[in-house]
This record gives sequence, C-alpha cells and structure tokens, in this order.
Amino acid sequence: MKTEAKAILEAVSAGTMSVDEALLRLKTDPFEDIGFAKVDLHRKIRQGLPEVVYGAGKTAEQIVGILDAMVRNGQSRVLITRLQKEAADTIAARYPIRYDAVSRTAVLGGRPAPDGIGRIVVATGGTSDIPVAEEAAVTAEVFGSEVVRLYDVGVAGLHRLLSHMEEIMSASVIVAIAGMEGALASVIAGLADCPVIAVPTSVGYGASFQGLSALLSMLNSCAGGVSVVNIDNGFGAGYLAGMINHMEAKK
Repeated sequence: MKTEAKAILEAVSAGTMSVDEALLRLKTDPFEDIGFAKVDLHRKIRQGLPEVVYGAGKTAEQIVGILDAMVRNGQSRVLITRLQKEAADTIAARYPIRYDAVSRTAVLGGRPAPDGIGRIVVATGGTSDIPVAEEAAVTAEVFGSEVVRLYDVGVAGLHRLLSHMEEIMSASVIVAIAGMEGALASVIAGLADCPVIAVPTSVGYGASFQGLSALLSMLNSCAGGVSVVNIDNGFGAGYLAGMINHMEAKK
C-alpha cells in the first residue's frame, strides 16, 4: 500500500503537484486539538491508513466533534468501532454513517473497492465468535481488502474447516477467531501457507477465564506463522491483516 507521503512525492516527480503544494501538505498541523481530543491528521501520511475512532467511553456529541475535525481536514472515510446503537442514532442525525449492530461499527464514506494483493479469510470457531469476527472483517474491508468469511468451523467438527481448503490455501492472510481452548488458530496455521492472526475471544465456560485460556493457548501455538492480538480485539486483527494484504516490496 502506497503511503500518503510517497504519493505526494510521486505527484511532485510527475509534475502534477508543485513543490510548494507538497510542502504545504507535509507541513500541515499533525493534529487538531478540540479540547476533549487531539485528532490525528497525519496518520495516513505516516502509516498509509487514517485515524480511526474508538467509540466506547465517548459520548455521541464527542464523536460528532471528532468527525467534524476529520471531515474539515479532508478525511472522507472514517471507521468508528465499539459504538452503541443509541450513540449511532444520534450521530446519524449529523452524518450519513452506516451502522452494523453485530460488529458495533459505523462507517462514514462507505467501503472502497478492494485493492489488496489477495483475499483475507476471517474464520471463527463458533457462531458466538461472530461479533468479534465482524469487527475484524469490517475493518479490513474499510481499508481496502476483500474478505471471505468462514464462520462456525471450529475443531469440534474438523470436517467443517477441511471443506474450505480452497479458501484457506488461496488466502493472503487469515484471521482465526476462537474462544474456549482456542485451538482453531493452530489447526489453520498447520494447513495454510500464509500468516495467521489469532484472536482469542471471551467465549467459554468458567475456566476459560473470559478468554485468558484461549489467549494462552494461541500464544503457545506450536504451528509457525501465528501472531496473536488481545482478547476480543477484532479491530486490531483486521487492521493488521489489511496491512499485510497491502504489503509492497521496498527497494
């Protein structure tokens, strides 16, 4: 994925942007202080992906204020995570967001056409893991990746997973999401030839310790190529998967 800074330099080289215009873009204040938040305006230039709003713990009015700053500074597509429906309804009166109750995400500006190097597979051990999986899937889609969803393919019925070998073997990166004992990530990593991002969920009975058991199982995976994000962190997994799916050779 080309970073914003690289795109600016290429525009100068191609003659479609003047040096002064490029300097102005790069010198623009890196954040806007709106009192209750400092909105990062340079994240896309630094990282290639823009600022995301974490909705939990924020009032609808605060989120609207943050969106005001983003839109005012040219960010046309915004992802909001962990957003409650009541807050989404209030925000929708000001901005045309699309809210998804399962993933608790809202998107302003729609989802772009996929431009990654391949497809991301998002797989869950069970149906109860779908909310976390949808957060991962929506995040990856908002940042330009095609996502294939494989839900309820846990190791309690291994044949369900093995019936999707074509999708698994053709993926550029896989997000494996599971609670209970968290075995799904190790099994998928033992089959796939791409990176696997493991997401433990808080699904399970008492001894699962709200996802700690799955987290420790995934951290102790004997399969190679597995990385692990925090419990229920679908956003972190989707974001990382999207970055991997947009990697370029750096010369």
